[in-house]
Order: sequence, then structure tokens, then C-alpha cells
Amino acid sequence: IIITNLIKMKTFFQTHAFFSIVFLTLTLSSWRTVMGFVPLSTTTTTTKISSLKRYAAPENFADVAKTITTTKISSLTRYAAPENFADVAKTIASATGELKGKTIVVKYGGNAMTSPELKAGFCQDVATLQNLGIRVVVVHGGGPQINAMLEKVGVESRFEGGMRVSSKDVVEVAEMVLCGSVNKEISSAICSAGGKAIGLSGRDDSLLQCTKKINKDGYELGFVGEVDTVNTKLLNDLLDLGICPVVSPIGTGIGDEKDIAYNVNADVAAGRIAGELRASRVLFLTDIAGVLNKEMNLIPKLSCSDVEALIEDETITGGMIPKVSYATSAVNLGVGGAFITDGRVPHALLKEVLAGGAAGTGSG
Repeated sequence: IIITNLIKMKTFFQTHAFFSIVFLTLTLSSWRTVMGFVPLSTTTTTTKISSLKRYAAPENFADVAKTITTTKISSLTRYAAPENFADVAKTIASATGELKGKTIVVKYGGNAMTSPELKAGFCQDVATLQNLGIRVVVVHGGGPQINAMLEKVGVESRFEGGMRVSSKDVVEVAEMVLCGSVNKEISSAICSAGGKAIGLSGRDDSLLQCTKKINKDGYELGFVGEVDTVNTKLLNDLLDLGICPVVSPIGTGIGDEKDIAYNVNADVAAGRIAGELRASRVLFLTDIAGVLNKEMNLIPKLSCSDVEALIEDETITGGMIPKVSYATSAVNLGVGGAFITDGRVPHALLKEVLAGGAAGTGSG
């Protein structure tokens, strides 16, 4: 093709001498530009690859980072970096150095699941952490989706002590929604974001073996399960393969009750899984800023004894009780730290895991 074009160009040169010289000059200039001998613009002339560290991320860092990976070098001048880029990079590097090869467990639910933007951001965060060498287990809820289906099929349910009272009909609907729809959407979205994930039910390979939960206040909760045993081998086998297990909290009975399905609170399941895996961290994504005092101000740090006192004086109530209770249980089982995180914040997972650096203090 090149030889044919050169023959045609020769004929053109012979008949259009002046214009041929101009054309050839422009052609050679463009060719040299493409091959890298001539800068594409005066702006990129002074921009060496080694100096790209000056150009770092604005607030939408994750989106910009993804864009840069598919953008030609000549267009990198569109992105300007904050002055503290080096400090941020060192913080991320120290966090990654501390967590690489270790396991974190994330309870994923609330608005982070229902908002398309937050959902996409969460799945990108999981993929990013995987690509940094961090082992991630996701345990998801799906309360709004379950409520919508219960209403659609005309099945009533209620909550007692932060737990959904679960008749057999309620459990069947919950299993259909969580295992058949929500679970696969999450695992698929993580894969689409560049990660590796497999969706599991707590009944798969007896992942979550449960007994009937007895409420301490005497409420009859129906088929609500108390996790007795976690099949950590299944989870570790997948993690060793670089795969993120995405777990829906429907457990299985034990012994003669093996065929019984139990509805397990996702916070409870996440905390217990984290404890049994001796995870470095467990994170609970919520629809509020975190644990609040009676003046509705955020409490940035709590000890296990603090949590017990706040439950006792009813500062912590309702659906926050399972989160903090199983967060403290996980810590008592050997988990490095537990975080109650505002899932309404874009890329909350990535910020909470990496922003605290090696100290693991979270994003604040």
C-alpha cells in the first residue's frame, strides 16, 4: 500500500510541483509528530512523562484515573493535580503496603445499593482494591428490594429489635431476591469494573450454617438465623484465586434442619465472617454518617466497652445495634478494626480503606 501511494505521489509531484512540496512538508511534519520526533503542541513540549506527577486528581479521582488509562499522552494536560498529590500517593502506598495480601470484609447495603452512581462507584472500589492486592469479601443486604417484592406478592413483614421477623413466606421471597437477583447484579458489576467476583448464597457449600435465633426480649423472629459456623475454607479458596466472594445472607440449617433456609441479618453475617477469617478490617456501609450521640453528632472512635454503654443508655438503637454489636464481636474475635461508614459518600469504601494509611484510621 505504501509503495502504491508513493507512485501516485510521484505522479502528483510531477504535475503539481509547488503544491507537492507543501504537501510533502506537511506530511513529513505530521509523520514526525506521530512518531514522537515533534511535539503535538507547545503545551506538551514541556511535559515529560516523568513530570506527570504534577497532574493529580480532583475530587472525582476515581473517574479521572479511569479516564487517564484510556487517554492519549497528548491529552493529559487536561488534568491538574492538587498540591498535596505526593502526600496522598504516600498515604495510599503505605495503606496498600499494610493491607496487601490481607483480607477485608465489607457489608454492602442501603443507598449505596439503590443509587446507580453509588453502586457503580462501590464496584469500582472493590475492583481497585483487588488490583492493589487486597483480598475483599462482600456481604450484601437488600432490604429495599425485599420490601418491594414482599409488597408486590402481598406478604406482610415487620421488624423487632432491628431484625426482620421472617415467616417461611418472607424467607422464600428474601432468598429469591437476594440470591437470584441482587447477588448476581453485584458480582457482575464488580467483574465489569475490572475485578473478579463470584456470587454465593450462605447455603452454597454450607457457607453459613445457622440455628434459630432466640431474641433476648422474647420476640418470635421466625426463621431468622444465628450463624453457628462459617465455611472459611470455601472463602479462602476463592480469595487465594484472586476472586471476591459476594455473599447473600441466606443461611442453611444444621443436621436434621439442613434443608431449612434462614434469613440472616447482613450486618450479623458480615461481622461473623470477618471474625472467622480474622480479617484485617470489617466495614459496614450505612445510610447515616456513622454512630451518633444523642445530640446527633458523629462519634469518631469507640471502644468495645463504649459501645456496650451506649446501647445500655439507648444512645445506640434500632438497626444500628446489630452493626455495632457484631463489629465489637468481630474485634473480639481478632479483626484489626471495624468501621461504620457513610455509604452515601461516593467511593466511601476506597476512601475508608486507603485514606488512613498504614495506621488504618479511616477517612475521618
